[in-house]
Amino acid sequence: MALASTTLPTRSGLSLWCPSSPSLARRFRARFSPIGSRIASRGLVTASFANENREFVIVGGGNAAGYAARTFVENGMADGRLCIVTKEAYAPYERPALTKAYLFPPEKKPARLPGFHTCVGGGGERQTPDWYKEKGIEVIYEDPVTGANFEKQTLTTDTGKQLKYGSLIIATGCTASRFPDKIGGSLPGVHYIREVADADSLIASLGKAKKVVIVGGGYIGMEVAAAAVAWNLDTTIVFPEDQLLQRLFTPSLAQKYEELYRQNGVKFVKGASINNLEAGSDGRVSAVKLADGSTIEADTVVIGIGAKPAIGPFETLAMNKSIGGIQVDGLFRTSTPGIFAIGDVAAFPLKIYDRMTRVEHVDHARRSAQHCVKSLLTAHTDTYDYLPYFYSRVFEYEGSPRKVWWQFFGDNVGETVEVGNFDPKIATFWIESGRLKGVLVESGSPEEFQLLPKLARSQPLVDKAKLAGASSVEEALEIAQVALQS
Repeated sequence: MALASTTLPTRSGLSLWCPSSPSLARRFRARFSPIGSRIASRGLVTASFANENREFVIVGGGNAAGYAARTFVENGMADGRLCIVTKEAYAPYERPALTKAYLFPPEKKPARLPGFHTCVGGGGERQTPDWYKEKGIEVIYEDPVTGANFEKQTLTTDTGKQLKYGSLIIATGCTASRFPDKIGGSLPGVHYIREVADADSLIASLGKAKKVVIVGGGYIGMEVAAAAVAWNLDTTIVFPEDQLLQRLFTPSLAQKYEELYRQNGVKFVKGASINNLEAGSDGRVSAVKLADGSTIEADTVVIGIGAKPAIGPFETLAMNKSIGGIQVDGLFRTSTPGIFAIGDVAAFPLKIYDRMTRVEHVDHARRSAQHCVKSLLTAHTDTYDYLPYFYSRVFEYEGSPRKVWWQFFGDNVGETVEVGNFDPKIATFWIESGRLKGVLVESGSPEEFQLLPKLARSQPLVDKAKLAGASSVEEALEIAQVALQS
């Protein structure tokens, strides 16, 4: 069989034969391009390795990997060069959907793939599996990396594949914190949510459930509880703190959200610790036993008590022991040359507040991926300058009497000023040494939400008394905007 071919000019004016078949052409480029030649000279082009694309390898297939892939494509450095290795069966997707619209019951139009593949959440193209093929990006599915040899620049997967890399980007995210098996953490009917398979398992349980107990009063707890309401289930949230989302909400703000949940039939058990999860005669979870000896009946339990960085085989890299995660600089470089870490797993310098941090949020996953890849591929050397941002959207299913969408930017430090009656709007301002440090708005307009990051980044001097005297959220934001312009 004859092979069609093209020619590539060299700097000396000679031409090199190149097959036009996409897969053969990618192999040819990896062997004969200037970068490919350097890689070959270092022994990276070796038939014994399972990955065809070896110049750049991303470990992890979440949000950060999807946005990193897009940035490689935008810089013309993906085709035949980039490989993504993921433990999931799906191309990268917008993970926040899993605790929001994905959990809606069938009659309320739940989100499903391919609808929320990256990068639709950031206003970009929907990157389906075919998109990766068309861009010449190699994706190895359902085969997590379990070993790494940094000296040889090789990786080992769960199935025993040997992979080679020139530059390595670790985008492994986090794993859900679990209850120990000895207290019932793995009983049938007990769920944790990090991946599509987890959400699918929970949906199967919700379809048969009558009584749901959610352990944890943070983002996961609030979002899953709101979804359970859509299924018309008896829903209880249990947590050890004395309010919802204690790490961000003020007590007053938490009280208003708790009342909204109660109006939707959700019950709260606050200040409670879990002793164990009990099993029924069929072996499935049947109750949550609290430390005080009381029990709450449940046929489905969702554990949302946080997450921890998915370090996996990369534990020999420099770690940040105080906040967890792989230590990186403002360009997401680890202390090992050629190795980068992005997204949830990275402990990075938060320039605006001059401290190290680790952020578990989709916005950071997107931005850190883009910043890292630009720094890797171009002369871009600006330090990552991230502004903390958090949001939640709940009760957004069809027929809901009240849809909730709040956004927060900045730092929740100092004194607070609350404006509005939560019908539907409310705003909370954090002020330290006279400067506006952070702001949260519920049910804001697009223009109001666009103002928030400007306020939080500029940190204008504000008149606290004037702000507190505002008769509405709109008036308070106008006061803050005037301060921004002065």
